[in-house]
Amino acid sequence: MNHYHEEEVLGKAYDRHLARRLVRYLYPYRWIVVTSVLLLLVVSILGLVGPYLTKVAIDQYITPGEYEGLTYVAILFFSVLVLQLAVSFVQTYLMNWTGQKIMYDLRMEIFSHIQRLHIGHFDRNPVGRLITRMTSDVDVLNELFTAGVVSIFGDIFSLTGIVAVMIWLNWKLALVSFSVIPLLFLATMIFKIKVRGSYRRVRTCVAKINAFLQENITGMSVVQIFVQESRKFKEFEERNSEHLKANLKSISYYAILYPVVNLIGALAIGLILWYGGNRILEQALTLGALVAFIQYSENFYKPISDLSEKFNILQSAMASSERIFNLLDTKPDILLPEEPVVLTEVRGEIEFKNVSFAYQPNTPILKNINLSIKPGEKVAIVGATGAGKSTLINLLCRFYDVQEGEVEIDGVNVQDLDPDSLRSSLAVVLQDVFLFRGSIEDNIRLWGKTIERKMVVKAAQRVHADRFIQELANGYDTSVAERGAGLSVGQRQLLAFARALARNPLILVLDEATSSVDTETELVIQDALNELMKSRTCLIIAHRLSTIRNCDRIIVLHKGEIQEEGSHSELLKKQGIYYKLYQLQYKEQLVEPRRGQLTAEI
Repeated sequence: MNHYHEEEVLGKAYDRHLARRLVRYLYPYRWIVVTSVLLLLVVSILGLVGPYLTKVAIDQYITPGEYEGLTYVAILFFSVLVLQLAVSFVQTYLMNWTGQKIMYDLRMEIFSHIQRLHIGHFDRNPVGRLITRMTSDVDVLNELFTAGVVSIFGDIFSLTGIVAVMIWLNWKLALVSFSVIPLLFLATMIFKIKVRGSYRRVRTCVAKINAFLQENITGMSVVQIFVQESRKFKEFEERNSEHLKANLKSISYYAILYPVVNLIGALAIGLILWYGGNRILEQALTLGALVAFIQYSENFYKPISDLSEKFNILQSAMASSERIFNLLDTKPDILLPEEPVVLTEVRGEIEFKNVSFAYQPNTPILKNINLSIKPGEKVAIVGATGAGKSTLINLLCRFYDVQEGEVEIDGVNVQDLDPDSLRSSLAVVLQDVFLFRGSIEDNIRLWGKTIERKMVVKAAQRVHADRFIQELANGYDTSVAERGAGLSVGQRQLLAFARALARNPLILVLDEATSSVDTETELVIQDALNELMKSRTCLIIAHRLSTIRNCDRIIVLHKGEIQEEGSHSELLKKQGIYYKLYQLQYKEQLVEPRRGQLTAEI
């Protein structure tokens, strides 16, 4: 439930600090906003003309029987309506255009900021929450800018104008009309309190549904394998039903508010008819003024009910803006150096000096690591799960910064390097290959402008990916589905190798790159890797010890410390940790063929 707590909090209806930050997004379009406010003033003034023209028509033409001038009044009335419609159209278009531009600017700012955040932030925050910030929360702010903050001026202009005209026409009748305002204020306050809790429940339900869908659609294969469809359907039905009830509750409050407002308005009109009728009989008020009062009264209560709804828009916008600004205020843990060093000629020397690191306080992952890798050297890192092998890669790529010690490339601390220059000098192949939507070629060159088609083909040929690519319907132009659906694990791994090769790196990092590949495919890849690793500094992390026999050195990590170091044969002679790991894998390799033979005989 803690995951949904952030979605529940609505915050203040108005926060001066947040409002000041929101206004910043209006500033580039300030003249359009000013124009829109002026147009709202024009619309409000034009809205006051209609009832007054009705008074003029009744008092000066209909009652006396002067029908000649009535045509001109009707034409003027129609012209005012047309002009009001035209001005309203322009105002609405300008504000919606502004709202869309602000949404565009805000989403670009959020996405740009997310790209600068370090990897640890995404480990701590669900992806669905970040997506919600860029979609739902930004949409709420769009509603604020288009139907909230500026439209409030229109309602205020209308209310001010109506009150002024009604007092000018007959202040006593105006006071009678305003006598029901306390009832309207009470109804609005009760509605505000009720709908606030309802809105909180709806938002919480939406967060639950989003989290449930993200988890279950991603893990659909597991759900189907273990025949959990019925149970998951019931769980979703519960969440969906909860969301339905919360929405219906919210709708019921709106369904009550508007009839109550209309009833109060009808009460006001009844009082106007009672008091105004008596004044007409006493010849202290004209019929036209009474009709105009009724029209002004009807127009008076609509902006008040609109202001109640705009209060909810403002409140939800404050909550959404607070969540967005919390994300934007998250400072990247990986800071750019003031004067970054750019690697122009990479030699490929890597050095870890007294490196200690922990993801969580008091839980060290690496302890005083000292490791030097010469240019062109092939070094393998082995060890049990959790020994800190992948952490070395994270530190080398500067996804995290060390707490103690230094990581250097060609004698330069990675914290002093330009991150783009640092990561451009490396090619990393991970165990879990991520493929983007696009073509096979796009996924190999990752839209790099300097990587031509012939370089893509050559890289694919060297890792033997060209064989299966040529068998695809459109070859290198074949579309890749989301996360590479439709391609086997081995094929995705081959594409990752081709992706790394196309950049022609001097430093190659393989993080469990062959652990998900079958034996036959591994032999094919191993053949390509032997050629690939020539004249390159290679850092290889592998569980399969058979793939690292020919490395120059093998480093054995155990509980965050370097316990053994040497070649394959040297480590076997020591009969230490590496020897035990090798013996364990060797026994498994002997047992599997025997099991297969026994199964065949049966």
